[in-house]
Formats: sequence, structure tokens, C-alpha cells
Amino acid sequence: MVGSVAITGASSGIGKALAYEFASRGVQLALMARRMDVLVDIAADLKSRFPAVKVETIALDVADVDAILPALQDAKKRLGSLDCVVANAGITGVNKTGAGDFQQDIRVIQVNLIGGMATVDAAARIFREEGKREQGKREQGKGIIVGISSVSAFKGIPGSAAYSASKAGFSNYLDATRIELKKHGINVIAVHPGFVKTELVRNMEKYPFVISAEKAAHDIVSGIVKGTSNIIVPAMPWAVLGRVMPLLPDKLVEKAF
Repeated sequence: MVGSVAITGASSGIGKALAYEFASRGVQLALMARRMDVLVDIAADLKSRFPAVKVETIALDVADVDAILPALQDAKKRLGSLDCVVANAGITGVNKTGAGDFQQDIRVIQVNLIGGMATVDAAARIFREEGKREQGKREQGKGIIVGISSVSAFKGIPGSAAYSASKAGFSNYLDATRIELKKHGINVIAVHPGFVKTELVRNMEKYPFVISAEKAAHDIVSGIVKGTSNIIVPAMPWAVLGRVMPLLPDKLVEKAF
């Protein structure tokens, strides 16, 4: 079982729900996000509900990639150890192509893809260095790295092209790093949520197979504990649809979204 975890983007949505789910299982937490005031309130609530759980809050904007490694090192120092890093921070981006707001697309790629990659890279560096200290000259790390992608990685969503591209790129990055880091004893897990109801996206109810953030978090953490390399939530129907989505004709995708 994971004993300590750092979660980026922990101030809302799936990240916040993951904090509560991990805490309910007795896991020590480092919550990371831009909005420290919100994190402090969440931490206070978690401590009141789960007095035995240590909760640390650390300000982090993953768009500032140079800040990620020091933040994770700080998390490890405060918690005393770090078993798992969840690269969850991300933003949505509904933007019509050619509508004159390409800066929004750049921001989506910077946060979701570059920020996600930088978080995985920093976590891998920490876990590999930990392995070096424990094993001497033999580099054998330990740790779990979790990347929160999306089912939009399977098929691009019209109107959210940059978001879809960021998640497709992140999923491919997670696939590659899982194979690369396995020999170092580091487990990389990709998570592909379907439509999850959070305060970040309006009118989510109009999409099919919507689940709550709490349900998604429960399934994600259960998958992490089991060591599942690709967690799809909810598993049904998305585990099946994930294989079908790349084959869908454009007209059907256009109608659906």
C-alpha cells in the first residue's frame, strides 16, 4: 500500500477527490496547486476528518517547470518519504480553431502536456536517486508515478483540439516512460477518466456515462493499489469504447460533440 503521496492540481476536481480518497486509506499527503488559500482549507478539513493523516500544502504552478522538482523534493522532506506522485494538474480548453485565441491553446499544452511531463520527469529523478542511495552503485529506484490523462486521448474532441492533443501526447509519454522506468523499479500508471462531474466543467450532465469525482477517485486509487498500468474510469463502457473510438467516422464524432 502507498504510504505517502504528492498530488498536483489538488485544489479541485479529481485531484481534490483523490486527496480525500487517499486520506480515507491512511495515506500521508502533500497537496500541491496554485491556490494556496483553497489548499489550506482542504488540508484543515482533511485533518479534522482524518486526524492520523499528515497533510502538507505546497504552492505549485506546473506551467513553471523549474519549480516542480524543488516542490516535490520539499514534499518528500516534509512527509519524511515519498512513495507516489500523481501528475494531475490540468486545465480544460474549449477553443474553436482559427477563432483568434491561440494563446489559450498554448496554455493548455504548457500545463497539461509540458507540465505533466515535467512532473513525471521530476518524480522519476527523485525515485531513481533514492534507489541509488539504498542500493549503492546499483540504480534500482522505487516509487509509483501516476499521470491523469483522458479518454479524449483516444479520439480528438472537436472544439477542444488542443486539449485532446495534450492528453494524447501525455498518454504516449506515460506509455514510453512506463517501459523505460520499469528496469529501475519505478511503476508508471496512466489514468484515462471519462466524463467526470467537477466544478471545472459546466453542463457536464449533457455528456454520456458521467460519474462523480469521488467515484472516479475511488476507482483510481484502487487501481493504483493493484498496480494496474492503465486505469480507465469508469471501466465500462470506456474500456470498450476506447478501442472503438479511433475508428469512429467523423460524422458521428461531430454529432456527439
